[in-house]
Amino acid sequence: MYAGVAQLPLIGGHPALDLINTVEPREPVPDARPHDHIVGPADLLRWAGRAGLVERDEAPLVEQAWARDGAAAGTALVATRQIREATYAALLASMELVPPDSPATLAALEQLHLRWTAAMGRSALAPGDGRTPARLTIGNAPALLVPDRAANAAVELLRTADPARLRACPVPDGGCGWVFLDRSRNHSRRWCQMADCGTQVKARRLTERRRSARRSGTSLASDD
Repeated sequence: MYAGVAQLPLIGGHPALDLINTVEPREPVPDARPHDHIVGPADLLRWAGRAGLVERDEAPLVEQAWARDGAAAGTALVATRQIREATYAALLASMELVPPDSPATLAALEQLHLRWTAAMGRSALAPGDGRTPARLTIGNAPALLVPDRAANAAVELLRTADPARLRACPVPDGGCGWVFLDRSRNHSRRWCQMADCGTQVKARRLTERRRSARRSGTSLASDD
């Protein structure tokens, strides 16, 4: 298990997926209790900076807004966690793991729509930078900047991601359930990280093979 959000890998390929992956493991795994890496507001802001939702010069403004209102930080934390879980529930339908019209899926989409609509009300159009006529600035209320941008990222992902490239690190085969976009050329990426879950699963399988060989009185000619 990773020590905290500062060491947590950003492997999803999209901020909304990396937010989902702040829970480890993402799906129930035998003998493993899920751990939420976003323990408090400080973790939330640190993660948002690493994920690119909050710019470096914006972080102090968020901290100041939270300091002025004792409840604001907690509100942002709860809202972001709710967006995270709603995004995950909606993605399960996209990956055909649950029916797209299930009550849980519809409730998740409704919650994300409400969060996104509120975020748009706290956003503004500004003149473009030469490449586009205008640019949309998400979130003009520092206290809610993180959940507003998380909601926008979630809706963007659900509207634009190719379902054929959505993957979950396979729990039945020993993975962690983290989700990611498979951008490999032949769509063959299977693990969140080959050096992490992939290597651990291979090591466990090799250990099991060796134990089986010792019990049967044979030896392995080679290890793969």
